Amino acid sequence: MPHWIDTPATLDAHLQRRPTRIGLDTEFVRERTFWPQLALVQIALDDDVLLVDPLAPSMTDALRPWLLDTSITKVMHSASEDLVTFKVACDALPTPLFDTQIAAAIAGVAAGIGYQKLVERVTGVVLPKGETRSDWMRRPLSDAQLHYAADDVRYLFAIHDTLQAQLAAQGRQAWVEEDCARFVDNAAHDEGERWPHLSMRSAQFLDADEQRRLVRLLRWREAQARASDKPRSWILDNELAVALARTSPEDKGALLRVFDSHPKAPRKLADAVWQAFVTPLDDEASMPLARAATDGDKAQVKRLQDAVSARSLELGLPDGVLASRRYLEALQESGQWPAALSGWRRGELAPVLDPILDRSGLAPASAAG
Repeated sequence: MPHWIDTPATLDAHLQRRPTRIGLDTEFVRERTFWPQLALVQIALDDDVLLVDPLAPSMTDALRPWLLDTSITKVMHSASEDLVTFKVACDALPTPLFDTQIAAAIAGVAAGIGYQKLVERVTGVVLPKGETRSDWMRRPLSDAQLHYAADDVRYLFAIHDTLQAQLAAQGRQAWVEEDCARFVDNAAHDEGERWPHLSMRSAQFLDADEQRRLVRLLRWREAQARASDKPRSWILDNELAVALARTSPEDKGALLRVFDSHPKAPRKLADAVWQAFVTPLDDEASMPLARAATDGDKAQVKRLQDAVSARSLELGLPDGVLASRRYLEALQESGQWPAALSGWRRGELAPVLDPILDRSGLAPASAAG
């Protein structure tokens, strides 16, 4: 049975065992907030599983030394949201990280594989899915919840051992270390997208001035959502943001008339929306424009994709591990290597992609930040 830990002293006593690695996972709630609310922390420790109650007084402070101790490898699976959760709740990030989903992709097992499928592939154990939508904030947790939560870390060491052996045989351990370190660094410095309009298809149909107004609204929304701990769509939904950018109301009264046609418009925030709308951003002159891809763009990206696929096949990597279409489109657009394609990825891709970029007149540039 897993151990229920609800006092810092009990957790501290387990840390005195000086483990060299722990399996780590969280359960959190994020339905009505911007930031995830930490509800449970699962720790695999040797042959034990600790279920730590972060709702207990001072428990998040007690967790911080576990997360920050660099002599302890934190074995996690698909850790992106868990990292944000720890950053918010504990003001700390687990480092060094070994993400088994990242490692499975680089080892050639599968890209984006889920924990349950990876457990079955490595151990033959088929895990139930019954508690995925449980209320993890309630107390006490049910026996079914406790067993489900413990299973989320119980098999991480077996997966870690298997993947480490494969990576060592392939000479790819440094690749995983680099990707995991970048993962943690991205979580540490996450301030939202600089140009959020680029991921919105509707922005392609706005002219330059309209896109600038849209970016002002989206940046304000991001700051407001983070400060108020509310989902972005509760602050200002995409449809209304685009409508405001397109219609360009001339005063606050006109803005309120646009609000009238949108039931979810944030009327209580009308003054703040108006100020964001009319206040230029310091860097908007350098804003890249969202635009629909031309036939030439699509053909170029297809050539880049084909080259990546061929190199992936040579390396025995699943599709999408070396470079996603999104990053190839960014590379095609600017000629600059995105940060996500730096390091070992650029080392593998530059020899096959640079000639394609050269032929198109996009001389490869230094990695973008």
